[in-house]
Amino acid sequence: VQLQASGGGSVQAGDSLRLSCEASPRTRVGNAVGWFRQAPGKEREFVSTIGTRGGHTYYAESVKGRFTISRDAAKNTVYLQMNSLKPDDTAVYYCASTYGPTSSYQDVNQYHNWGQGTHVTVSS
Repeated sequence: VQLQASGGGSVQAGDSLRLSCEASPRTRVGNAVGWFRQAPGKEREFVSTIGTRGGHTYYAESVKGRFTISRDAAKNTVYLQMNSLKPDDTAVYYCASTYGPTSSYQDVNQYHNWGQGTHVTVSS
C-alpha cells in the first residue's frame, strides 16, 4: 500500500502549486499523513503533517505562512497548497503516513507507505 503524490511542476519564484496525496480505498493510513521533501544531495526533511482524526496541522518553520495542508476524507486525499514558492523549495515531495504519536510527526523514520514522489522545481 502506498500513498501517491502528484501535482508537482516547474514554476517561477512567487508562484503557487497544489500537491495531492491520494491513498487507495480502504487504506489504513494511521494517525497522520505527512509531506516530506528531498533536495538533491540532501536528506529527506519534514514539511507538514495533518492528523487524520482531529485534523490538527503541523509545519516546518521554513514553510509556515506559505504552505497549507488539508484533507478531504471523502476522497482519501491530503493536499499541500504551496504559495510564494522559493528556489529553496525545489525538491522531490513525498507523502507518507504514520501511526506514531504527535511528538514523532517530524521524524521521517516514523512514516510508512511512501510513494514515488513528485518533483517541484522553482526557478528565480
